[in-house]
Amino acid sequence: MAGTPPGTPRPLRADARRNHARLLTVARTAFAERGADTSLEDVARRAGVGIGTLYRHFPTRHALLSAVFQSEVDVLLDRSRELLGSDRPCAALIEWLRAIITHAGLYRGLARALMSASCDASSALAQCSEPMREAGDALLARAREAGSVRADVTIADLMQLTNAIALAAEQTPDDPELADRLLALTYRGLKG
Repeated sequence: MAGTPPGTPRPLRADARRNHARLLTVARTAFAERGADTSLEDVARRAGVGIGTLYRHFPTRHALLSAVFQSEVDVLLDRSRELLGSDRPCAALIEWLRAIITHAGLYRGLARALMSASCDASSALAQCSEPMREAGDALLARAREAGSVRADVTIADLMQLTNAIALAAEQTPDDPELADRLLALTYRGLKG
C-alpha cells in the first residue's frame, strides 16, 4: 500500500479547514476595518477560536497577512500579464503600479508592513511579494526595451516607491489626489 510521500503536509481535518477559512474571513474584515496592526487575539476571538489555533494556522502576523492578501495578489498578477501585451509599455507599468497602490490602500497599515517585510527575506509577506516583483520586472523590462524608462530603474525601487506612495496617501486621507500626483512624479522620473 502506497503512503503519503515524505515531507507532504497532511490534509487538514474538516474542523481545521473551517477554522482556517473562518480566520481568513475574520482577518480580512478586521484588517480592512482596523488596519494591518489589528490585534491577533481579537481576530482569534471573533473567529471563535483560541490564539493558539490562529498561530497553528498562521505562525506570524506576516503569514496571516500573506494568506489574507493572496487572492488580491493573484488579481494583480493577472493584470500584469494582461498589460504585458500593451503597445504602450511605460503606461502599462504605471497602470500596474497604480493598481498596487490602490490595493495597498484598502488595508490601513499594509504599505508599512510591505515596506518592513521587504527588508526581511524570511518573512512570509516578503516571500509572497516575489511573484509581484517578477511580474513588475517583466513590465519594467518591456518599458526599458521600448526606450521609455531609464536603464538604472529597478523593480525593487519601484515597489518601495509604490509602498511609500500608498503610505503617504494613507496618512493624508483628506487629499484623495495625492497618490496620483506622486505617481505622476514617479512617471516623470522614470523617463529621466
